[in-house]
Amino acid sequence: MPGRVLTLTLNPALDLTVRADGWQRGEVNAGQELSLDAGGKGVNVASFLADWGLSVTATGLLGAANAETFEAHFRAKGVADAFVRVPGPTRVGLKLVDHAAQETTDFNLPGLAATPAALRELEARLGALAPAHAACVLAGSLPPGVEAGYYAALVARLRAAGRFVALDTSGPALSAALAADLLPNLVKPNQHELSAALGRPLSTEGELLRAARDLLTRGAELVAISQGEDGALIVSAEGAVRARPPRVSVVSTVGAGDAMVAGLVSAHLDRLPLAEAARRATAFSVGTITRLGAHLPPREELARSAGQVTVELVEVKVH
Repeated sequence: MPGRVLTLTLNPALDLTVRADGWQRGEVNAGQELSLDAGGKGVNVASFLADWGLSVTATGLLGAANAETFEAHFRAKGVADAFVRVPGPTRVGLKLVDHAAQETTDFNLPGLAATPAALRELEARLGALAPAHAACVLAGSLPPGVEAGYYAALVARLRAAGRFVALDTSGPALSAALAADLLPNLVKPNQHELSAALGRPLSTEGELLRAARDLLTRGAELVAISQGEDGALIVSAEGAVRARPPRVSVVSTVGAGDAMVAGLVSAHLDRLPLAEAARRATAFSVGTITRLGAHLPPREELARSAGQVTVELVEVKVH
């Protein structure tokens, strides 16, 4: 079982990425590149972990009307496809990439509504799949028809079954998960998402540390707070570190947070200490932003990136 990862994506998306350098709002713009890729946070995590060499199963809800792109992607990556097919098309997310400004603008649609029957089928599938996997990653937004507490209930079930659970979501779903009696083992919000979920400003490093420390005392094992170009603050019972990435030429920031989740999950499975886990996770993110799509660079390039990550001890011990 060690090394096997199950990812859940309730609201996947076909990512339509258009490169349009210097595009202007309200104007006719010229595009340079176009790609259509299987996406969604859990799908991206599965892709990165498969690139790393892990055995991965991806499940969730997938529109049957346009599933071909996902099916081809899973075959190419070697990811086991355990998605429940639902009537209708999976949503399309538009991403405008501006190389000149090193910016990405996202347009996300709500997705297909989840029916009670589809959720029952998915939950039965999760129950069958979870025992064969060491870690479960719950990632992305909730589609219409799914209550905010859905992830929180899944976390409780999976942790009670002895699985390591990582959660990467935002909004009411994150608020509910962090208010629950049993928290995920790994939580990876960005600074703004965590502030919104906890209902208070977290503008200083001290405030972020106190928030992370509180989550640890309530059952989380690892809290990673991403902060864009400033890297990430990663806190566990070992202490707290700030990982700062090297400067690279940014192609697209799409999937950078998902790559960090994948890096942290792989580091957990390899039992890496906190500083090395931070290096790997940051190297995954750096490798991702230098290319389009959910693809990791070769291991040699990842090793070089990891060696260029600056890891600073922020706190010796979390009490």
